[in-house]
Amino acid sequence: MNIKKHTPNTITLLNLLCGCIALVFTSESNFEMAFFFVCLGIFFDFFDGFFARLFNVSSPLGLQLDSLADMVTSGVVPGFVMFKMLSNAVDSDPSLTYLPYFGFIITLGSCYRLANFNIDTRQTDSFIGLPTPANAIFILSLPLILKNSDSLVLLEMLTNQWILLLVSIISTVILNAEIPLFALKIKKFNLKDNSLQLFFLLISILLLVFLKFSGIALIIVFYVLLSIIANKFKVNKS
Repeated sequence: MNIKKHTPNTITLLNLLCGCIALVFTSESNFEMAFFFVCLGIFFDFFDGFFARLFNVSSPLGLQLDSLADMVTSGVVPGFVMFKMLSNAVDSDPSLTYLPYFGFIITLGSCYRLANFNIDTRQTDSFIGLPTPANAIFILSLPLILKNSDSLVLLEMLTNQWILLLVSIISTVILNAEIPLFALKIKKFNLKDNSLQLFFLLISILLLVFLKFSGIALIIVFYVLLSIIANKFKVNKS
């Protein structure tokens, strides 16, 4: 048995397992553990590709497995989380019992993005549209903000069904928007080539330290906005 050959796919399946466990915790409204297992799944998602390149065992099977695992961990789970949040938001209004199902447009948008990513040759070193793992982290941070924040404004926003529906729609659009996002990987160890990534890392650390769970969501928003600004700067410079 060739252990090297099967290592990346085994790690990919661990990603899928984490997604399945996150679904169970989401069904129990245990969003902290759901967030943990999604993050763990994303960790495995990063290292399956790393080991595939390290062992030189990349394969079409691995590519398909990766997308299928991501579909659960970074597609179904955030859609289910939004369904639960919308369900809580409309709990006192029987006329809106259908509304929570619209949370699954995040799942549909994630599916479309993952399928498109597999055939889009432009996304080898960077991304076009928000990657599904980043979107999943954003969505799963929302119930944690709701539980841990003392801000009345945030609490009102995250319990308002129309704002949550708007977040779901925007999330789906950003996943598939033609917005180039800078790569987070550091390929050359020098300040000039990595100034954007290092600046993003610094701001991200500050957001986490000072804003805790709210900082997680803001990091994703900041990533998109910084990419847009960086792209605009490149266009103007050229």
